Amino acid sequence: MPAGGPTGGHVLRRALADQRRRITGASLLGMAHQVCEAMVPVVIGLVIDEAVATGSSGALLRWLLVLAALFLILSNCYRNSARLTESAAERAAHRIRLDLGARVLDPRGGADAGRLPGALTAVATGDARRVGSVASALPYAISALAGLAISAVALLRVSVPLGLLVLLGVPPLLWLGHRISRPLERRSETEQERAAHASGVAADLVAGLRVLKGIGAEPAAVSRYRVTSRDSLAAALRAARSRAWHDGAILALTGVFIAVIGLVGAHLAMRGTISVGDLVAAVGLAQYLLGPFQLLTYVNGEFAQGRASADRIAEILASPPSVTAGTATLPTPVAGHLRLREVTHGALRGIDLDIAPGSLVGVVAKDPAVANDLLLCLGRELDPDAGGIELDGVPLTELAPEDVRRAILVAHHDADLFESSLLDNVRAGTDDDTTDVGPALAAATADEVAHALPQGVDTVLTERGRSLSGGQRQRVALARALAADPPVLVVHDPTTAVDTVTESRIADRLRDLRRARTTILVTTSPALLAGTDRVVMLDGGAVAAEGPHPELVAAHEAYRSVVLA
Repeated sequence: MPAGGPTGGHVLRRALADQRRRITGASLLGMAHQVCEAMVPVVIGLVIDEAVATGSSGALLRWLLVLAALFLILSNCYRNSARLTESAAERAAHRIRLDLGARVLDPRGGADAGRLPGALTAVATGDARRVGSVASALPYAISALAGLAISAVALLRVSVPLGLLVLLGVPPLLWLGHRISRPLERRSETEQERAAHASGVAADLVAGLRVLKGIGAEPAAVSRYRVTSRDSLAAALRAARSRAWHDGAILALTGVFIAVIGLVGAHLAMRGTISVGDLVAAVGLAQYLLGPFQLLTYVNGEFAQGRASADRIAEILASPPSVTAGTATLPTPVAGHLRLREVTHGALRGIDLDIAPGSLVGVVAKDPAVANDLLLCLGRELDPDAGGIELDGVPLTELAPEDVRRAILVAHHDADLFESSLLDNVRAGTDDDTTDVGPALAAATADEVAHALPQGVDTVLTERGRSLSGGQRQRVALARALAADPPVLVVHDPTTAVDTVTESRIADRLRDLRRARTTILVTTSPALLAGTDRVVMLDGGAVAAEGPHPELVAAHEAYRSVVLA
């Protein structure tokens, strides 16, 4: 892989190299098919000269058997070649999807920066399929070239001028075809970009459908998607027109070329230079040439679109990571001592914070952006622009991202649930399926959610947990975070959709369950903050006040305005 990351050319070459056996087999079978097909008009010419003209029944039977053998071979070769090409295309596309999945799921992140989830899905489907199609198109190109070569040799046998016409005329035609495909390549890339963006917007709108309905923003959302969809449609139509002009131009050039071959052959026959059988063979070969040229037209278009898609795939694979992988290790066991030293990033402005092992600390942020940036830094999804964060004396930047996340679990407010049973969702963060998640379910009062479901904890939830209410989803997500039992747990607004009575029970049980484990609650909930050892208030991206919740409520007006409003 190149030092600066893969390029579109590298993606294409690897897709072809991975399927070289299937491509080679399909190419050999395709070449045999084309050779047999090219020999059909030659044999027909021999039938005319050696059987029809002479009236020989034996020669006629012999050449008819040869024709039957040719058709048997070419049909079997084509069928098996097509099977191998389709297999190569599907396997190449699958390999690319695996590479994209590995890059998107890389703990260092960076692949999704500036890209909507739907756009990534479009690249992993449409673009991967187009690159895979190149693996299936290459055997067709090789077999078409073999067909052109064998037809040129056959025409040389009939007439040297006819053979030379094919040999000298094909290279310029191929060069013109490559030049004509340039606009198609550019417009195909634009088409895929617009389609990916439209898919991303659609997925984004569907994910937030309930919120949009709640605030009455459906018209604005529909208008936004309509504009995006029209842009995608316009790009698709431009690409389709470009493909039509490309195919039409190539077909016109090849038609003129084949007509010239037929006219030259007819002229030679009229002069008596070639026999009637040779003329029939020449005309048949000229008509046969249309097949290889159409194949090359198809291949040219597939390669143009494949190159554009390969460039888009390479952009994702070559995305710079958000964080680098360190080589340091954490002490065993992890005590959970967190230290933030002059942390500056985004909305954070030089935060100094010391969180003792086993403590339960509340963090109140007036600005949601401050809370979000703090969570990103604690989970090492991003590294601070300045300052640093230490866990048990080891800087997070010196640790591998996956090691950080095993020690520090950041449970975001918008955590998604999976289309699986409630129990599977809660166990998703545990090491194995034998872990007892009962205490976590009880602490998050998710056991009450299970009791209200038809099959209890075995009830299968719909995608994103939409079969549950907002409060129920939050309780199940909190239970999942608690079941993971990390040394350091950071939870962001876990009870915003939960009633106050249930919230108070969660606060009490959470403190008992997480005793001797470091826990940080980023929230403005008075019930949760009342159960903490101390609360830190962030204002303007810096620490504005800290102390027990009751003292801050009594003495700090800004704190009261945020927490009690």
